[in-house]
Amino acid sequence: MEKADILDEQAISRAITRIAHEIIERNKGIDDCILVGIKTRGAFIAKRLAEKIEKIEGRPIMKGELDITLYRDDLSIKTKNQEPLVQQVDIKHSILNKKVILVDDVLYTGRTVRAAMDAVMDLGRPAQIQLAVLIDRGHRELPIRADFVGKNIPTSSDERIIVKMIESDQVDRVAIHE
Repeated sequence: MEKADILDEQAISRAITRIAHEIIERNKGIDDCILVGIKTRGAFIAKRLAEKIEKIEGRPIMKGELDITLYRDDLSIKTKNQEPLVQQVDIKHSILNKKVILVDDVLYTGRTVRAAMDAVMDLGRPAQIQLAVLIDRGHRELPIRADFVGKNIPTSSDERIIVKMIESDQVDRVAIHE
């Protein structure tokens, strides 16, 4: 059941614009930066960040997508053969000595980010890993924090944050559900 509407289309767009500016400012431009979206909604957010950054900087930022299914410690989606269901990793650039900016929709326990960092390290050794999230809801189980946050939303552990994006849900919206 929906408890509260948090962000609408305009608020999501403003948050993504602000995060784009913060990424550019913190990294003194976009040289050696790669945006890596964690599938599924993190990849959509990364694509939008890349578009904003290109408008600001006048040139594209390197980007890619990452499926962290094999790296999850709570793997539950499996094929008929009981093997993990793996989506394609789409990172066309070397991450060696690059600043990798992981992008996800919601930061909660930190387990998704830990899995994403493991996946990135298997691809090579970046100079740095940063984290950008649309929503930080607290309740960390691991010592992980976001470098760039669209909105902090304190929640109880009984609540859920539901992020909907036009690319998959035909609407841009963030809400709290009980």
